[in-house]
Amino acid sequence: MDLAAILTRIGAEMQAAPDRGRVADYIPELARVSPDHFAMAICTAEGETFTTGEAETPFSIQSISKVFTLALALGRLGDQLWTRVGREPSGLAFNSILQLEHENGIPRNPFINAGALVVTDAILAGHKPREVLGELLRFLREAAGEDDIHINRAVAASEQATGHRNLALAHFMAAQGNLLHAPELTCGTYFHQCAIEMSTRQLARAGRFLMNAPGLPRMLGAARVRRINALMMTCGHYDGSGEFAYRVGLPGKSGVGGGILVIAPGRAAIAVWSPGLNAQGNSQLGTLAVERLARATGWSVFG
Repeated sequence: MDLAAILTRIGAEMQAAPDRGRVADYIPELARVSPDHFAMAICTAEGETFTTGEAETPFSIQSISKVFTLALALGRLGDQLWTRVGREPSGLAFNSILQLEHENGIPRNPFINAGALVVTDAILAGHKPREVLGELLRFLREAAGEDDIHINRAVAASEQATGHRNLALAHFMAAQGNLLHAPELTCGTYFHQCAIEMSTRQLARAGRFLMNAPGLPRMLGAARVRRINALMMTCGHYDGSGEFAYRVGLPGKSGVGGGILVIAPGRAAIAVWSPGLNAQGNSQLGTLAVERLARATGWSVFG
């Protein structure tokens, strides 16, 4: 299979696409990013890396960070985490507060914002925000095999200034006894984790441990890796998760910075970046590009 040729063709098709979606303009720093960017990277189980487009340009990974904080939380707390957050799709927008009221402050899954706040709150136990963020950066750097991964302080400040809805979610869960730290502390840590910048190539490399392939980084036990992949498949694109599973057939996690991390178990880790989003807050061209990759390679968890 000529992955380089496949990526080159997809890159050319995406650059020519007329409708690129809309950037996340509710976060001022992200509103400044041009929707014209596009990049894609594949890291195979055999250790090869293929890229197209602006694969070395850093971007804000946003909610893709939730995959890595979940890995940290499962490594530290194990199944105890599931007493505070569920494992079911929400069917609602990523920042919805509706289900929290009906379900006593227990978020549906760790990838919607409320669930990610609980995960961040859980790994804060006994630690300062600086320590948690340092641990997360070390995890990402080790997973990617690179040290040049950092938090964009301007993006973090921008999220802090406009994160009223996340604070509302945190305060509601605190009122229900499902947030153990001050909402401002948990949200501040969460805003900084979302502001981590990585290139598309770095993100694909960091996702290699989720392949469960021999010879690749073992950051987490195989059983927990399978569970993270399952949650990425069912919940990784919020109320667009079913559509992504139908079109792509692979576990994926999106972020409003326009990135998507996708795993072809045993075969490859894939990252794509195109800042324009669709109505569900997922990268419009990124989704299309991964769909075309899955079609060209035959990669799918469904055979």
